[in-house]
Amino acid sequence: MELQQMRYVLAVASTGNFTRAAKQCLVVQSALSHQIAALERELGTRLFARTSRRVALTAAGEAFLPAARACLEAADRAVADAAAATGEIRGRLSVGMIPTVTGIDLPLALRDFHRRHPQVRIVLRSAGSDDLAAAIRAGEVDVAVLGLPESVKPRGVRFRALNHDRHVAVVARDHPLAGSSRVDLPTLAREPFADFPAATAGRAQSDLAFAAAGLEREVAFEAMATDLLIGLIRQGLAVALLPSRFVRGIPDVVTIPVEDGPARVEYLAWSDFNPTPAAVAFLRTSSVAAADQSTR
Repeated sequence: MELQQMRYVLAVASTGNFTRAAKQCLVVQSALSHQIAALERELGTRLFARTSRRVALTAAGEAFLPAARACLEAADRAVADAAAATGEIRGRLSVGMIPTVTGIDLPLALRDFHRRHPQVRIVLRSAGSDDLAAAIRAGEVDVAVLGLPESVKPRGVRFRALNHDRHVAVVARDHPLAGSSRVDLPTLAREPFADFPAATAGRAQSDLAFAAAGLEREVAFEAMATDLLIGLIRQGLAVALLPSRFVRGIPDVVTIPVEDGPARVEYLAWSDFNPTPAAVAFLRTSSVAAADQSTR
């Protein structure tokens, strides 16, 4: 069994297609198919069920994937650690981010890091804070920017606080509240909301504020994509509560300070166990290290 065979299996599993997998792996399809068939003969079982139109993992294939993925990750880590011992940072850096990052200029940080360590492959992942923290604990993400209610801190990861911000109400320019100098939660509770999905940290920031005020509201639209949320607001379909730094300068909407509104803290988080050389190097990048002192 060879590492490259495992990479081919993972590529087919992720793309669901031998042709796309071969393109992803930069090999001809016949070579990829031959290597997977050879691996299946060695294992004595089929990893994929194939027809002329469809490819799907068999039960054996599903069972094979986790260990194969772990094996490849261990091999990549071994290469990265060996290179780091000679002063060269290689391997992979997985960076996660919430949709409303304001505490760090990630493009600038990644540019600085890439210039210093061009051999590192950078992978970006956008998700909610809870999912990103879980991905860090599982070793799937190296570092991530999280946003949590001010009463909640990240669990099971190391972190730095980046900033503290209050939410503002975001409404369309022609909304009846657009001329207000300030608005309270009871007034907002009468409006339909666009917000992040239920049970996410982004949603919890607003939910906790309304619950503390003894108020209920209607969340008419749920989405993780902030451009969609802003689009719904522009069309007058809903209002939203979003971090003030994030919505600053967004055209065609009006922001209004909120009495007793929600607040959040943005964090930079990473693994508290054996971080990769690439992760350590990223955290030492000047545009990243300017954050507050690390804490647990």
